[in-house]
Amino acid sequence: MTAIKITAVKTLVVNAEMRNWIFVKVLTDQDGLYGWGEASLNWKTRAVSGAIEDLEPLLLGRDPRDIEQLLRILNKHSYYRLGIIGATAISGIEHALWDIFGKSLGLPVWRLLGGRVRDKVRVYTHLGLGDMRAVYETFDAGALSDRALAVVERGYDALKVVFIPYSHFSADIPARKHVGRLMRVLREAVGDKVDIMIDFHGRPASISAALQFIEELAPYHPMFCEEPVQPGDPEALRLITERAACPIASGERLVGFKEFEPLFQTKALNIVQPDLNHTGGLLEGKRIAAAAEQAFMGVAPHNPNGPIAGAAALQFDVSTPNFVIQEEMSGAVPWYDDVVTTPMRRTGSYWAVPDQPGLGVEINEVEAAKHPFKQEVMHTDGAVLEDGTIVDW
Repeated sequence: MTAIKITAVKTLVVNAEMRNWIFVKVLTDQDGLYGWGEASLNWKTRAVSGAIEDLEPLLLGRDPRDIEQLLRILNKHSYYRLGIIGATAISGIEHALWDIFGKSLGLPVWRLLGGRVRDKVRVYTHLGLGDMRAVYETFDAGALSDRALAVVERGYDALKVVFIPYSHFSADIPARKHVGRLMRVLREAVGDKVDIMIDFHGRPASISAALQFIEELAPYHPMFCEEPVQPGDPEALRLITERAACPIASGERLVGFKEFEPLFQTKALNIVQPDLNHTGGLLEGKRIAAAAEQAFMGVAPHNPNGPIAGAAALQFDVSTPNFVIQEEMSGAVPWYDDVVTTPMRRTGSYWAVPDQPGLGVEINEVEAAKHPFKQEVMHTDGAVLEDGTIVDW
């Protein structure tokens, strides 16, 4: 086997209007052999880019195909536990290593992750088709219905909405009734053949408040209610899951298998949502998925990120038996296809199985340079109660 050595790890930041994409390029000493990954993390662009620069010396001169070994080096030789910023940096690097490995063999990454277990990958998108303001600020029934129908007209048969109000430890009657009314209007607009997911965004600060909102939603059969409370308390999730009359999902803000493990032990969820861009990469995602399957849980990976994150998620989905549905944001900006070529080919609400080597992505760095870093838009203005109390966004 011909030796391959890593010669550099670089980042390329692309501002996609409502967020920054952090692309990671791992270069090797073989002409034309390099890999692309993504390490996008909202509102942490400079921190993640700096973390990648700090991690680069640990990789130089090593074989990029020794992915398990390199992950051990990045995690163990960093000394301090890295948290979400470090884990996101490592995830982006790991994506690029898989891209190199697949290209070196002329195989798509899903072949290296265990092979294909399905013929197509079901996906859903957000209300607003990438417009973050539509995602987080649609509390009007008319606008909600119009935007949902626009998603369905694009061929999707599943969509996610965020219309849980900024909350605290209790949910008043008007707020609960408004949520129920929005869900009724949405269900009537799209019909029973379209799946609806409700993202709570961790806004309720108590189990009781979360359950009161779920009670309003459940009669309209959501596919799942996502992140009903803030992460970090498996027992709270277990109590909600036991009492809810619809499936419960969570996990996008958890880092690594260790943070998911208590959820499996207590059967605290119906669906886990690791973000392969943040939780440590594809290998860690496969470990999480395997344990979830043993705990009778499906996997619906979180991904509101950029195009390389989507390409990596596609490889994971093709090869993961308990996969349920994939969040995606393709075409989030008008110039999307000018900057990146991706393997994602959508027909209706499904991605096709890709056959390109590696992740199947290529970046036009000249076009990407036309969209340099900008401070992302903060969406937190409304996350303040009438009395001035700061609550979870």
